[in-house]
Amino acid sequence: MEGTTLFIWKSRFDCSVTELYNWHARPGALERLIPPWEDTWVLARNREGIRPGTKARLRVHFGPIPLSWHALHLSDEPGRSFCDEQSRGPFAFWRHQHLFTDSGDGGAILEDRIEYRMLFHHFMPSVLKKHLRQRLENTFLSRHATLAADLAVHRRCSKHPLRFLVSGSGGLLGRELLPFLTTGGHEVWSLVRRVPRAGSREIYWDPLQGEIDVGRLPEIDGIIHLAGENVGQGRWTAEKKRRIMDSRVKGTSLLARTAASLPVKPKVFVSASAIGCYGNSGSQWVGEEQPYGSDFISEVCRCWEEAVRPAMEAGIRTPLLRIGVVLTPKGGALAQLHSALHFGIGRLGNGEQYVSWITIDDMISAILHAAVCPKLDGPVNVAAPEPVSNKILMAAMAGCLGSRTVLAAPPWLLRARFGEMADAAVLAGCRVRTDLLQGSGFSFRHPTLALGLPHLLGSGREQEKKE
Repeated sequence: MEGTTLFIWKSRFDCSVTELYNWHARPGALERLIPPWEDTWVLARNREGIRPGTKARLRVHFGPIPLSWHALHLSDEPGRSFCDEQSRGPFAFWRHQHLFTDSGDGGAILEDRIEYRMLFHHFMPSVLKKHLRQRLENTFLSRHATLAADLAVHRRCSKHPLRFLVSGSGGLLGRELLPFLTTGGHEVWSLVRRVPRAGSREIYWDPLQGEIDVGRLPEIDGIIHLAGENVGQGRWTAEKKRRIMDSRVKGTSLLARTAASLPVKPKVFVSASAIGCYGNSGSQWVGEEQPYGSDFISEVCRCWEEAVRPAMEAGIRTPLLRIGVVLTPKGGALAQLHSALHFGIGRLGNGEQYVSWITIDDMISAILHAAVCPKLDGPVNVAAPEPVSNKILMAAMAGCLGSRTVLAAPPWLLRARFGEMADAAVLAGCRVRTDLLQGSGFSFRHPTLALGLPHLLGSGREQEKKE
């Protein structure tokens, strides 16, 4: 088309053309391909995936400006190509073709071809055109790196399609886990606390009242339990602490009893826990054999893990994932630390407290790995193999973002801001070993901050071979 610009990005993947196409055709592919550092959200999409005539609606940001983007799928040749076009959005024209071909050496090649024309193209400064080109390169570098890593995990863990029941699907982890599972070919039913939508794979439950609609539940292979009151949101008042405890213990107990009572029991019950179970361990390395700590979060974790016992006694394998600090720009600790950097804060307290972190992509991969790996049963530390101090983490973030940090947040200020949580979580440290997870065959995408932070924050270039 006259006046359009052509952008092409091509990569080779270690899979068949059919596998590569099928990944894109499944629900969740669009969500998985959005780079973590892009403030873009899928607001609505058809359940039919990439069939011609299906639509998707996204909210994107160009700088601080939020815009609506409507996409329409124009064509689909299974195993060969599909094409979508912007029907409404920030461009005068945008058409995206996805082409799949055999690489001739046992792999497959994906070629993304985009024709676009910017609004007011003839009046657009060259610097803005160059900026857009660079943003496209960074975006597709990230997309193809995520795709290659996802395919590698699914080659190991998704050899057979499984049916999962997931709690907490609307939370920080759940929103990323569901698209990851469905693009791997798995079927997911979500527990919700409202009336399920017609035709959806949603199951009503009320964990505080002990209610779950077992009648709508199909035969499942596994349960992934992530639900629980947000520990890091709000001060720990007596009421907040009660909600934190009840949301974990009552929900876990209900699901464990339900799993144990099903005519055909699931093979696995993956239950979230947290490395907060160890309390403040200072610089000491801690493994799964370490006893529980003595603070509030340690007690929550102890009761949380104990609530899984009905499933254990029924002979169901029960990995208890003691999760570290999950890093994602969509929320949680990384978002809060990012805010601190804006004020020039380079460490919290003395900054010596250890942070056992893990990127969101490694976290969801570990959940699937635990669900299918027979070696994992009972407590499992889930964190990157190289914990770092708070000041090293914040310095690495500042380096990625080009921020200057000259201040420290004193303990008294953190206690005034967070109350009891300041000493139990913000100023406390935990340096966990992950020998059990790694020994079970799990491989990290981002074992170091040098690999993880650029992927999350959009700075630097990921190690992706461009054909």
